[in-house]
Amino acid sequence: LDPRASKGEFIAVNCAAIPETMLEAEFFGYEKGAFSGAQRAHRGYLERADHGTLFLDEVGDLPASMQAKLLRALQERCFFRLGAERTTHSDFRIVAATNHDLYADMSAGRFREDLFYRLAVIRINLAPLRERPEDIRWLTERLLATMTLEQGRPLAMSETFLRDVMARNWRGNVRELRSYLEQAVVM
Repeated sequence: LDPRASKGEFIAVNCAAIPETMLEAEFFGYEKGAFSGAQRAHRGYLERADHGTLFLDEVGDLPASMQAKLLRALQERCFFRLGAERTTHSDFRIVAATNHDLYADMSAGRFREDLFYRLAVIRINLAPLRERPEDIRWLTERLLATMTLEQGRPLAMSETFLRDVMARNWRGNVRELRSYLEQAVVM
């Protein structure tokens, strides 16, 4: 990675939220006239992340066809925009996250092993929140501090409320915790 990478953009992509028919255009971009409705050139995620970081959230949800195309682009650091005659080069860091068990997905043929090892240079396995009860107090305090800024008014929690929060089984992890806190603030 080029040392200038820290100067580029941080591009966050929710892989599960992009319709399968648009994945290639969104990741690689396209040229004017590449397809009906392409009235101007469009820089895709890979190109926009040049000298920056590309964060692939929910990478385990990418379909097999896109996994193959993404693997080549990650290996070569170059790709074709849709409708282009020349390759586009991009140098970026890549960070990926998923809630899938990628080992199981690889065994079942749902996730490419070569892409997994291309992405998994440094792995951080984070246990579910239900297995980290010691983090609940800190996360609750942090989320309430964020909500205080968003609401423009001070929010606090009682020890009784905190005990209730800590006693729950947080299957949905931090998103579920935040939703629960938002509901409590509204009520």
